Amino acid sequence: MSDITATPPTIRASTPRSAPLTAIGPIAWARANLFSGWLSTAVTLLMGYLIVRATMGFVDWAFINAIWSVPVAPNGQAQTQACRDLGGSGACWAVVTEKHRFMLFGTYPYEEHWRPALVCVLFVTLYVVSALKRFWNWTLVPIWIGTLTAIGVLMWGGILGLSYVPQERWGGLPITLILATFGLAFAFPLSILVALGRRSNLPAIKVLCVLYVELIRGVPLISLLFMASVMFPLFLPEGMNIDKLLRAQIAIILFAGAYLAEVVRAGLQSLPKGQYEAADAMGLSYWQKTGFIILPQALRMVIPPLVNTFIGFFKDTSLVLIIGIFDLLTAGKTAIVEPAWQGFGVEVYVFVGMIYLVFCFAMSKYSQGLEADLNRHRAR
Repeated sequence: MSDITATPPTIRASTPRSAPLTAIGPIAWARANLFSGWLSTAVTLLMGYLIVRATMGFVDWAFINAIWSVPVAPNGQAQTQACRDLGGSGACWAVVTEKHRFMLFGTYPYEEHWRPALVCVLFVTLYVVSALKRFWNWTLVPIWIGTLTAIGVLMWGGILGLSYVPQERWGGLPITLILATFGLAFAFPLSILVALGRRSNLPAIKVLCVLYVELIRGVPLISLLFMASVMFPLFLPEGMNIDKLLRAQIAIILFAGAYLAEVVRAGLQSLPKGQYEAADAMGLSYWQKTGFIILPQALRMVIPPLVNTFIGFFKDTSLVLIIGIFDLLTAGKTAIVEPAWQGFGVEVYVFVGMIYLVFCFAMSKYSQGLEADLNRHRAR
């Protein structure tokens, strides 16, 4: 009997088949989330119709029927009758065209507007540089000191051939950026110290930190601004006076520091006890353990609430209007006090709101990227 060798049939490599479009991708997501049933489909179609109608109405109001400029009479009075004839069917962006300098720079001398404009550019540049990882070292300290010094020279003047401009003439966007930048820059390290103090084993330090946080968080920011503006000067020696902007800045720093301290303390409490024990086992001192082991992990875990607090305080700077400081929102409100422009507040608020949106949205997107980058090792 002869051996018969069986030759296996040739196996062809099969081409991988992609999943059907109805199983993955946007079509599958839409079927699962928007058209999963008759009720979901009806709600989706209704919401889609309302969104389309609202979008078309906004485009008509903001662009198609809008008026971008109006003639000016020989006496300098703007002729706004064309805007009033629209009857609300179109936006009168002429108020922004005419008053944008006042809204951005307040009562700062008109011929010197290049100085606060340059200050805004310096602030944005400082934010961008601070967000780059290559500058996360000691070189960032002289950058901040030099930039803030240049900002002070530009705003005040009095040297280098610049005319002196008192703080009472400042207003608009530079004031908002000054209050927000200095407030958060000083409140953040203060919050770390207070959060560590609340967890301290020394009773005196712990009690002081608890009293500070509970007292500040128990009152609204408006009351602190009133105290800083009205009550604080009464406790100063006779003849001594502190600038109104500086008093408001101190109140914002104290208020922001108390809220940020609770966020940082939440991050400290979320760390497992083993992290503290491991650092102690390595023989690290308290400050080495805190600076190299505890704080980096705690802050990384609370990036979202930290940035949420930053955004809230950036918008809360508008409350300084109650003590007579012309921030961006206050300048926008004052711009429509003139009789010729009364009734066009919506356009002004949209313009101011877009500026706030740009800064807050940038902070939000940056925090999302930073959180994903710092927590990338957790996904491995």
